[in-house]
Amino acid sequence: MPKLAAGLVFALFVSLPAQAGAAGMIADGAFEAGRDGFWATGGVSLSRERGKLCADVEAGGTTWDRLLGVNDLQFEPGTSYRLTMALEARDMHKFPVRIQRNAEPWTPQATFNAETKAGKAEFSAVFTATENEPAQIIFQLGGAKKPWRFCLDDVAINEAKPDRIEVAAQQAMYALPPLINQAGYFLDGPKRATILSDAADPLPFKLEDAAGVAVGEGMAAPAGFDPTVGADTQIADFSAFATAGKGYRLIVGERKSLPFSVGHDVYGKLRVDALSWFYPQRSGIEIKGDIVGQAYARPAGHVQESPNQGDTKVTCLTGKVAAKLYGKDWTCNYTLDVSGGWYDAGDQGKYVVNGGIAVAQLLGTFERGLVYGGAASPVLSDSLSRIPENGNGIPDILDEARWELEFLMKMMVPDGQLLAGMVHHKVHDTKWTEVPMLPHLDPYLRALHRPSTAATLNLAAVAAQGARLFAPYDRDFAQRLLAAGQKAWLSAATNPVLFAPGSDGLQGGGDYGDNDISDEAYWAAAELYITTGKTLYLAALKSSPHWAGPVFSAAGAFDWRSVAGLGRLDLALYGVNLAKDDKAMVMTSVVSAARRFLALQAKEPFGQIYRPADNRYDWGSNQLILQNLIVVSAGYDLTGERPFLNGVREGMDYIFGRNAMNMSYVTGYGSVFAHNQHSRWYAHQVDNTLPNPPAGTLAGGPNSTLVDDVARARLKGCRPQTCYIDDIMAWGTNEMTINWNAPLVYVASFLADAR
Repeated sequence: MPKLAAGLVFALFVSLPAQAGAAGMIADGAFEAGRDGFWATGGVSLSRERGKLCADVEAGGTTWDRLLGVNDLQFEPGTSYRLTMALEARDMHKFPVRIQRNAEPWTPQATFNAETKAGKAEFSAVFTATENEPAQIIFQLGGAKKPWRFCLDDVAINEAKPDRIEVAAQQAMYALPPLINQAGYFLDGPKRATILSDAADPLPFKLEDAAGVAVGEGMAAPAGFDPTVGADTQIADFSAFATAGKGYRLIVGERKSLPFSVGHDVYGKLRVDALSWFYPQRSGIEIKGDIVGQAYARPAGHVQESPNQGDTKVTCLTGKVAAKLYGKDWTCNYTLDVSGGWYDAGDQGKYVVNGGIAVAQLLGTFERGLVYGGAASPVLSDSLSRIPENGNGIPDILDEARWELEFLMKMMVPDGQLLAGMVHHKVHDTKWTEVPMLPHLDPYLRALHRPSTAATLNLAAVAAQGARLFAPYDRDFAQRLLAAGQKAWLSAATNPVLFAPGSDGLQGGGDYGDNDISDEAYWAAAELYITTGKTLYLAALKSSPHWAGPVFSAAGAFDWRSVAGLGRLDLALYGVNLAKDDKAMVMTSVVSAARRFLALQAKEPFGQIYRPADNRYDWGSNQLILQNLIVVSAGYDLTGERPFLNGVREGMDYIFGRNAMNMSYVTGYGSVFAHNQHSRWYAHQVDNTLPNPPAGTLAGGPNSTLVDDVARARLKGCRPQTCYIDDIMAWGTNEMTINWNAPLVYVASFLADAR
């Protein structure tokens, strides 16, 4: 990382001290005059004792079942405020503190995590108001295993004035070079850079070639204050420049950007690298060095009899833990061969709902290329990626998808068993492995977890999608897929609310809980209807709340938990069976969403299409940006209108360096890129005998919720777009996953084909 960027990291991630400000907004926050106005719901008893407000909290319930709060706070949008208070208790308790609208829809403005300890603890946090509707603070106190008590004192909200550390952080921001797409710009596309500056007037910029010769100049346009970075911005637009070449730099005053290229083919290589990334993620097969390079070669994972008995004969989770999670009504006296498939992320778990969306987007990449990419699209090639199946007569992307589809079908409960036809939610270790840990050395026992309706509908959707795409290449496999998809659909209808637990309390794997499967049902019905044209699936579509309802959000059009958008896109792009009016409706909804995303993009100083309502960046924010770009790409495919293509092109700028970290989030692309993504086998940072992740690996990206120890220690006080660190143990911001690389394949392929 350049010295400039390293200095920025230091300045941004220093914990901010409490700040005195204007008159406090909390009436009697010292609890001395008896007019404080705090209230509590059932299960919380309040008392005022010696200048403190004390709360006795009953055990049980959810966090929302035991509330303490105060109403009628008035904030000014765009203004930063600091909440401070003292908490006193006998032991440690953690609980959310939420600032939200006083009334429905209870729109949140900020959420923090407070913590008591034995004795007195000070709390201080800064937030930026997003609306001027009357607001409230609520303390979510429920869920404790036993009753507990704590006292509040000196509660205050003051306008947050910049202190020396904040000023230093902002000055570091303003020292950044112009932020550009390090992967390069299309010759005939938008070319914009973001400049962080507190200058009120437009800044002059110039463009130099690799030899340092000036080849262009212009004036940037002020773009306003961006709360996600805490700085004022300007945008340099050099779209008119149309000379192909490498090593260009944008210069503003003494600040010079990292180098970039301009040309016709920006993402062709990325399509290959991002797709080839999946082969080393495969479980149950030797990864060969002559295909991926010797640094990435490894033995087959989870097929051996020791040390963990592998995935070829896996039993179900049993005992007290299973009984607690699933109840006594579910038993499992069989074993399954669930070898194969992709390891989900940097761990060695395999999760059907995450595998479902990932394989769907690889299949979607192929179908999009088949229908809209032209007969010569490389996506149809049998030599597109680095895999053993090159030259077998089947397009490589389908070969890769098949590796996961075969695994997903293996997760189905056998006939004759309880819940036959349902699909096990996941398989993973019974304990977390350490970092590093190659899959074949995993020492812990593997276990199947109870089937879920969500997992079953995932299989129904992707099996139906795969059936229509494999039919010209392998009819027997296509028929097997369709049979599995239809069987899963019927089984899910028989067990419509078999939810995965939200938190299983186990070490060894993620939860992937979801208690709303209406979107999975809509998606599955869409894929089955597109493939078969059967009216029963159309009837299910039209009875769904998602048939004509909104399905795309600017905070992320879809992800593994919310998949209705996948169904809507495929109905619009490939729903040839739909009646004319129905097809027009779904097409209009997709194009309208794409237009809304372009309007949002026009307001973003960094060119990304992503702005959650409270400005907080979510886990996997980079893939959420890519999902939104996929909606815009569909707008282009459905209309041919150039602004949609240009919107996708510019939206990729953020991923490749036009961001507040001045970093490309894809390994191997750009001058400064992420290369320590969280992984147990790409673990060079902790074991120099192991490699870094391969080229084409996407990092999760900024995450405002600091969930891992590295983030909590080093990112405290970060602005949303800067809540990222390229560290192998920062899994909350820096993990790699199959469902993040899959949309990268889709967007790269779209951009490589679209002209």
